[in-house]
Formats: sequence, C-alpha cells, structure tokens
Amino acid sequence: MENSKFSHTKEDGRVNMVDVGDKVSSERVARAKGHIRLGKETIDLIRKNNLKKGSVLSCAQVAGIMAAKKCPELIPLCHTLLITKIDVELSLDKDGVYAESMVRCTGKTGVEMEALTAVSVALLTVYDMCKAVDKYMVIDNTELIGKSKKPCKTI
Repeated sequence: MENSKFSHTKEDGRVNMVDVGDKVSSERVARAKGHIRLGKETIDLIRKNNLKKGSVLSCAQVAGIMAAKKCPELIPLCHTLLITKIDVELSLDKDGVYAESMVRCTGKTGVEMEALTAVSVALLTVYDMCKAVDKYMVIDNTELIGKSKKPCKTI
C-alpha cells in the first residue's frame, strides 16, 4: 500500500471528507470493467432480445450512465463533480456480459468511484432483468483498469 494512512479517516477514527479546495483542477479520466456470468440460454435470450423486460444491454448501459452521475448520493464521502463524459459499453461473450466504463471530468479529485459505480450498476441491471430466467448468475472481476490526470488546457 502506497500510503498507510487513510485520507477519509480522522485520527480518532471518525470519517472525514477530504478538503480538495486548494487543489488545482485537472482533466481526470477513470476506466473500470466487470463481468456477469450467465447461462447459455440467458445469453441467447439477450442476443435475440427475447426477455420480457426489453433490451438488456441498452437498459444496463443507461443505468450505468445514470449511476455514475449519482455517485455522491450513493457513496458518502464522494465529492460532487462536473462530469464531462460517461461511456458505458456492454457486450456479450461466451460466458455472459462484459461491461466497461469510462468517466471524464475536469476537477480537483478523480472519477474512479464513478467509473466503478457505472460498471457495478450496469451489471446489477443485467442481473435484475435476467433473474426470472437465470438463478445462477455471478457478478465477477469488477475492477478499476486505469486512471489518469493531466493539467487543464489554458487559454
């Protein structure tokens, strides 16, 4: 671990929302991925768009985008950010649905939690839409796959 001291905890153990007021704004990007394992029949139903609730991948994509925008309402110490781009892509593979997100902002703190939240809620939406036909789904391998920070362009 790089820093053994948690920034979101005071010395007495109480929570602490980090003050980012003095930080310089920069362009921040984070990417996350995840997967949900599904039965072959469920994958086929999604591919043929034959589930009663509608298009699973489209609905999950929108849910992931909406979730990233709601991150500070879901995770107590997340800052409200001016997000400039959210992209959530879902695709079928031989074992289920793969999800990947990218979130970008110009701000004083990163968008890792927004990217992870987007993927998590997208996969939970797949789960919700398929639960009537698949009792053995498993969400796995959700992780941050990259983040970057670069100075803002000056005029």
